[in-house]
Amino acid sequence: MQKEKLNIINLGCRLNICEGEVIKSLASKNELDNFTIINSCAVTQKAEKKVNYEIRKAKKKFPNKKIVLTGCAAQISPQKYSAMEEIDYVIGNNEKLNSKTWSSIKKSKSVQVRDIFKNNDISHHLIEGFEGKTRAFIEIQQGCDHRCTFCIIPFGRGNNRSIPVDVIINRIKLLVQNGYKEVVLTGVDITDYGKDLPRGPNIFQLVKRILSLVPELKQLRFSSIDCAEISSDFWPLLENHRVMPHFHLSLQAGNDLILKRMKRRHTRKQAIDFCHKVKKIRSDVVFGADIIAGFPTETDVMFKESIKLIDECNLTHLHIFPFSPRQSTPAASMPQISKEVIKNRAKILRDCGNKNLVKYLNQQIGRKATVLVEEIDPTGSYGKSQHFTKIHIDKELPKGLIVNCKIYKMNENILKAKLI
Repeated sequence: MQKEKLNIINLGCRLNICEGEVIKSLASKNELDNFTIINSCAVTQKAEKKVNYEIRKAKKKFPNKKIVLTGCAAQISPQKYSAMEEIDYVIGNNEKLNSKTWSSIKKSKSVQVRDIFKNNDISHHLIEGFEGKTRAFIEIQQGCDHRCTFCIIPFGRGNNRSIPVDVIINRIKLLVQNGYKEVVLTGVDITDYGKDLPRGPNIFQLVKRILSLVPELKQLRFSSIDCAEISSDFWPLLENHRVMPHFHLSLQAGNDLILKRMKRRHTRKQAIDFCHKVKKIRSDVVFGADIIAGFPTETDVMFKESIKLIDECNLTHLHIFPFSPRQSTPAASMPQISKEVIKNRAKILRDCGNKNLVKYLNQQIGRKATVLVEEIDPTGSYGKSQHFTKIHIDKELPKGLIVNCKIYKMNENILKAKLI
């Protein structure tokens, strides 16, 4: 009889993908083959619905496997999930990265979730690779010291805790030795990196050290940045072409009063000025952004400022989130907007973003691109360019290879290219 394989389901952010590799390593060492581990997300109500769906699906597909729920949903609502008959164990965000949790799980109580704000532990595990992925994710910090009024994540991740520079450098060196040519710096609030470290560098000083100490690393990306946290150390990095010219910004809205009610730290002008200054230094940079549609009290006039922001910042890669109130957050108690209006505003924002994206993609025809190959099929190879746009190359190439090509066509928001 064939031995069952450990089943791990990572939901949500890149940080969960990174931590999922640690969980897989720890659980595999303890031969937990009869377990399904769901590494959950709780950033929105929709995300929690996905968690519940995956729990039911896992129980139906693997009825004899024990189910472990961990991640942010488990950390925030341990009693809720421990009451579900499908769930055997509920494990907190810090506990999931502790080897003792997995070595003793069969003998432990079903709920292992400590107060995330009283625990300053942070994982120092070395990750050798990411199954099925050609780019590596490097966790540089955990948690968030800020309290945006719509966000529940600090209660799932705790306050900001940074990983020491030497640990990060060693992680990257190992991954590069194992064939990874691109790394993505990830965390909960990465532009807060280093504030809790003694004489700690900020994130941009960290990047400078990475580029200097790991010269074999070909490409580096930021998972996201906050324009309120930009220091003078950021601007020289734009001139280093190992830093990829794609920045995803946590903007959330284009109206100053809404930003204030969200408890964001930047203004509309700061966001626009940042994008314009970046473009002056490195003209090929493209921007993505998170924007919330229908935040409480947002009027039509306020909403129009978010629409205008898409063009004023020249945003091409948008993540649009229809607002949904999260229990225990201040925004949930504010005057709400109707779901119909929220849905309509989200569609308008997506349409504006797609219009900008199509315009940008058409402008790339005839230009050169550097592509990291991620997938292969009978028609050729797929990968992401330096601008994080999807590109199809009409030739089968090894996964993980970085190639130079020339774009000749666009088809359904995918750029077609030939090797040069």
